[in-house]
Amino acid sequence: MWVTDPGGRTILEANDAAAELYGYSRDEFRDLPLSAIEVSPDGGVSASHRHRTKSGLILEVDSASHGFRYGDQPAELVVLMDVTGRRQLEEQLRQARKMEAVGMLAGGVAHDFNNLLTIITGYSQLILNTLPATDPNRNSAEQIMKASDRAAALTRQLLAFSRRQVLQPKVLDLNRLTSSLSTMLRRLIGEDIDLRLELRPDLGQVSADPGQIEQVLMNLVVNARDAMPGGGTLTIETANVEIADAYKGRHMPLKKGPYALIAVSDTGTGMDEGTQARLFEPFFTTKGSGRGTGLGLSTVFGIVKQSGGGVEVYSVPNKGTSVKVYLPRIDQPVSADHVETGDEVARGTETILLVEDDEMVRSLVRETLAASGYKVIDAPDPIEARRIADAFRGKIHLLITDVVLPKASGREFAEQLSRKRPGMKVIYMSGYTDSAVVNSGILQKEVAFLQKPFTPASLNGKVREVLECNNRTHGAME
Repeated sequence: MWVTDPGGRTILEANDAAAELYGYSRDEFRDLPLSAIEVSPDGGVSASHRHRTKSGLILEVDSASHGFRYGDQPAELVVLMDVTGRRQLEEQLRQARKMEAVGMLAGGVAHDFNNLLTIITGYSQLILNTLPATDPNRNSAEQIMKASDRAAALTRQLLAFSRRQVLQPKVLDLNRLTSSLSTMLRRLIGEDIDLRLELRPDLGQVSADPGQIEQVLMNLVVNARDAMPGGGTLTIETANVEIADAYKGRHMPLKKGPYALIAVSDTGTGMDEGTQARLFEPFFTTKGSGRGTGLGLSTVFGIVKQSGGGVEVYSVPNKGTSVKVYLPRIDQPVSADHVETGDEVARGTETILLVEDDEMVRSLVRETLAASGYKVIDAPDPIEARRIADAFRGKIHLLITDVVLPKASGREFAEQLSRKRPGMKVIYMSGYTDSAVVNSGILQKEVAFLQKPFTPASLNGKVREVLECNNRTHGAME
């Protein structure tokens, strides 16, 4: 509480609670002009204000006042309530609802797009495989492939910010990942920007999808580069962080516990508060037309959030920006690097049951596998697939099923058929996450999954990998 003159422009007295909140002593409060505290004055008997404390911290304050006699003079008694935390929670809720609404739209669009891109990519690859290098049509087919790759990348960004992509996490050393990217990052930012790596040697491990974390780092570095058109310094640093209590940050809350921090900082133009408030909105960009989709930071937000971490952004106009990514720290050995097996087409003679409701995708998969020597029986939905499987007397070595199917889910059908055919293995395919197959988008190690859009080569490779694996891939969805 404080007492002001009748016009409300000068503070005459304040209580101990006001002194503690604002950082001024009660003596300093006396005769202090309200303009020294108010950031955005707003009149009224009951009003919301933004106040600045003595240390410079900005508070959101609700107030109510009424007239009374202070000694022998008229005055105003003002009762103030600090609502900064409540305002932050309200803003986080609004942002979460907005992201969820757009995410639902993006998930549905991405599902249909990924089916179409599977068809475009698949048949383009099959055409390319038949064309010699001198064929005049080869360049046209290659351009179709490049365009579909770009479309697939955009769809992945939509799924990332909506947190509907499928992550395949591994135990990662963020220092090693950053160091391995550093040469490419230096080429990316140009010679007028000095890239500095400050990587803590004892950094703990995290469990995350390496490709997605590389995407996070790339997006942050590109944003930092664009904020320094005249050159500057870009710093990537890592550290171990312990969050003692649940942290309600401006952009994303964090649970208590150990985290590995990776921060990307620049000495660029910085951002005002209005820009910072909209940073993670999809399609919001401060870059000129044609220079950005506005999906970079929203992609970062989605990947980190889905990985169980958090993001905080600190920025001052004309001083620079620091984006800090927190990922939960774990005590496990780093996963071995995957070794690619080359481009040779994997072939086989096993029997495969294919369940896919999109006729063109089903045709592509059937033709691809049949050309590789497999016997393929297919169905558009689980009911027809169950009828075919019951009538088929031979061994079904592998079930390939889409996750999202009419009449029943791919998981339910796979579990039912696996009980009847215990030696059968399963591959799930989908264009976005489904809680029946993944836990909040995190793929379990026992589940074989093929992310749409895929190429004929990746389809053949996954089929051969699963058929030759001794571990059963079904029954892992508990």
